[in-house]
This record gives sequence, structure tokens and C-alpha cells, in this order.
Amino acid sequence: MRILAPSGTRCATLGLYLNASMAHDILQPPRGRGATFNPEGRFENIEREAFDDGWGDLPEEPRRVATLVSDETVRSIISHNDSPDIPFTQSINPYRGCEHGCIYCYARPSHGFLNLSPGLDFETRLFAKVNAAAVLRRELAKPGYRCDPIAFGTNTDPYQPLERERGIMRSLLEVLAECEHPLTITTKSALVERDLDLLAPMARKGLARVYLSITTLDREMARSLEPRASAPRRRMEAIRRLTGEGVPTGVMTAPVIPFLTDDQIEAVLEAAAAAGAREAGYLILRLPFEVKDLFRAWLQHHYPLKAAHVLSRIREMRGGAENDPNFGTRMTGEGVLAELIAKRFRVACDRLGLNRERRRALDCSRFSPPGAGAQIELF
Repeated sequence: MRILAPSGTRCATLGLYLNASMAHDILQPPRGRGATFNPEGRFENIEREAFDDGWGDLPEEPRRVATLVSDETVRSIISHNDSPDIPFTQSINPYRGCEHGCIYCYARPSHGFLNLSPGLDFETRLFAKVNAAAVLRRELAKPGYRCDPIAFGTNTDPYQPLERERGIMRSLLEVLAECEHPLTITTKSALVERDLDLLAPMARKGLARVYLSITTLDREMARSLEPRASAPRRRMEAIRRLTGEGVPTGVMTAPVIPFLTDDQIEAVLEAAAAAGAREAGYLILRLPFEVKDLFRAWLQHHYPLKAAHVLSRIREMRGGAENDPNFGTRMTGEGVLAELIAKRFRVACDRLGLNRERRRALDCSRFSPPGAGAQIELF
């Protein structure tokens, strides 16, 4: 079913405010947000599209969209993974949705499971897992639990702006520090510095490793690509502070966007190495499900003269499609251009001394389930 109505009007039958669809030339994208529109998720059977009905009341200036946070009580908190091309077996996401608003985020389609849009809803309709620490404590205490490093930042960023007031990531770290459980963190936020008092002691025990994800050093490009993530300079400063406190820290040049950010690979690696990073990785842009439409609209709005070329290069690395879901190639792409990017990355890392040392496995032998000491004290 397709509903056409002036943008901003309310559909009484559905009880919804109608969202702008692909009419990029009618509506300006919201200020401070990544998505330029709010498409329906792939599970919806109703499509809403904005159009200009001639009354001249559509907003001329970029409008502001407020962030709405809902509390969520979860039954479980550790997600398990057996994908052969992902280097972790379990992960935790303290929040659903992400206010950073990275337009390329492959997690956007997950909002469809909540009957929300992967567009603006993903970055403005957030869910905080308020009982996450208590549930984690319970799961770690289960008799059959096997310790393996827990990865944070695999779906949404644990240090997005909401974390400043909610502190759910902080509460999870406190549980893991108490149990001496190993972890890794990937983030685009300098807020990770706040938890150095926990991360530094854990790192000294071989329990923690952090990666800062930096797509580009171009401040203006980063502002539109990742509107509410920390500025690239601040992320570099976070690398410096973390390594200065003894926390093993790496950089992820992710995602590499052909003809847009691929020229920044060497510059990002050089700056990260100078800040103290000793590890580096990269990922080629992925555009699953609704993300491809969101990214295409973003390109058309911000880089209209480059849009066709960027999409052509993406298809070149994805076997003619805009996304490749296959294990092994979905992260790095394939073809001549993908091989060239891989070679450039490898040569730059060799020159800068990145990835030179063999990565030491995080220590799982120190893990002690929550309450284990209290049980012994009863006797």
C-alpha cells in the first residue's frame, strides 16, 4: 500500500506522522542528523511518500529532530556469533539505535525489527537497556558460562552521546572489571577516555583492548558522514591518551568509501601511528538492505557530482551489486580496486610499523564469576 500526503501531516487512521521519502528535492535534511529521510523498514507493508501540495508550507530551513529515549528491560545481554569472518564470539550492545547518525551504518536495518525506520528513527528513537549490568552479572554467573572476550561497539556505539547521562556502558565495565573478564571496544567517541580508571588497570592484566574508528580526517566531511560522533581530531587525541595510560589501542579506517574517503587511508594511519596506535584494520563500505537507499540519498544531497562515480566504484568491488553478504568478501570487497586498497593499506602499515607485533590474546584465565568469593566466605 502506498500513501501520498503532504509532509508533516498526521494520518488519523494509522496514528502516525508521515515521513519524507525519496523527495530529496522537496525537504532539507534535519540539522545535525545523518539520514536525509525516514524510509519504511523492509518488514512494513505501507509506504509513505511526501509531496508538495502547492500550499508552500514545507520547511525551507533544515529542521531539528529531537532525540527520544525509551527505557528497555532486557532478558539477555550477551549476543553470540559464529560468523567465520568476525574475530569475536560474543558481544554486548548497551543501546538500540545510535545518535552518532553515521549514514553508512550497517546496523540501521535492525530498527526495522522494532517497527521503526532505519533512517531518522535509527538515530533519534533510541532504547537504553537499563538493567544491562544486572543481567550481565546473572549471565556470567551461570555454571555453564565459558569465558571469551566480549566485544563492544559491534552494532551500535557504546559511547554515543546518550552514554554521558545514562552510564550503562560504565556499569557493564564495572561488572567485567570486578570479574576480570576480557573485552574489546570499538568506538567513534572520545568519551571512552572517561573510563580510563577502569580500562587502564584491566589493560595491565591483559584484559582490555580499544579501537578508535576513524573514517576521514576531513572535518567537514566527517560532520556530514558521522554528524554526532567525536571530531576526527578528538578521536586521535583519545588514541594518544589511551596509549599513554598503557591501554593497547588501534585504529580502524572504517569504512573505506571509494572515491570519497579512500584517499585518506594513509593520512589516517600516519596520524594514528603518531598518536601511539600499534594496530590497524579497515573495512570496505557495506550497504545492506535499506542502507543503500539512505546512502544514495545522502550522496545525492552532499556530493551530487560524485554520486554516480562513488556508486559505480562500490558496485565494482561488490560483483556488480551495491552489497555483498558473502563471508570473506563482505568486509574487504573483491576485484582490482579492492586489491589496490588492500595493498595500499598493507604498505602503509609496514612503513609505519603498524601490526608489526604479534597481537597477544586477551587473558581469559583470570575470570572469576560474580559472587564466587562471596559463596566461599559462607563456609
